[in-house]
Amino acid sequence: MDSACFLAFLIFVGVLAGVIGDNSFDQNYYITWGNGNVLSLQAGTEVQLSLDKSSGSGFGSKLNYGSGFFHMKIKLPEHDSAGVVTAFYLSSHGDNHDELDFEFLGNKEGKPITLQTNVFANGEGNREQRIYLWFDPTADFHNYSILWNEHLILFFVDDIPIRVFNNNTNIGVGYVSQPMQVLVSLWDGSSWATDGGKTKIDWKSAPFQAQFQGYGIDSGCPVQSSNIQPCYSSNYWWNKVSELNFKQRSAYKNVRNNYLTYDYCLDTARFHTPPKECRSNSF
Repeated sequence: MDSACFLAFLIFVGVLAGVIGDNSFDQNYYITWGNGNVLSLQAGTEVQLSLDKSSGSGFGSKLNYGSGFFHMKIKLPEHDSAGVVTAFYLSSHGDNHDELDFEFLGNKEGKPITLQTNVFANGEGNREQRIYLWFDPTADFHNYSILWNEHLILFFVDDIPIRVFNNNTNIGVGYVSQPMQVLVSLWDGSSWATDGGKTKIDWKSAPFQAQFQGYGIDSGCPVQSSNIQPCYSSNYWWNKVSELNFKQRSAYKNVRNNYLTYDYCLDTARFHTPPKECRSNSF
């Protein structure tokens, strides 16, 4: 699949995710914690996670993956959600873990919700980027996606790329190389999520509820060992993606120019010299 066809495929997947896989929660996922705060809705086509003072909740994939295109349709908690974190991410297990994060940082009603992404490779993170979304993520479902292969990692909101992380092992930058599980959670992030932890959860507004749809995993390479090399096969369409096409680059530039609120690469207080990967990841 060339890059021109890739954009059309993303749009197709966004539609398809609402049709196939919706009834496959039990096939692909299990409840990881907070059983009492997980509810199946709409004849099994939707799952709701809740956070109250007693517990948050979450679910995870039954399999680990070595590459793929992973997507989830999410509707965030409404009203006053300061301190609440809704997360959709991939993560390995054990020491020096790999992780790819979508983290939605709640806010006081009427204030914008922040979408934070992060990349951990071999236990090294601190690669946060944050944007404000161009729509209200509490009003309806939107599709959030991660493409991961041996060349690069792409984060998408609907069909729009919001982040690129290239494989820069050739210049000594760690890259995701371990099998990862797909995980979703809703939890108390009062210590850091809103205004650097200054604004805490108002439990009078609980329970906080997030809904999820389209949880079929139809574009992932499952693995049962630590070796993910077979998942780099060119037989998988997502492994043929090595860069953004022209239209995607334009959309990505628009996000960075108009919605980016924080980029670790630009944080000179933290990094007197920008990390090595920053130049190739920002265009």
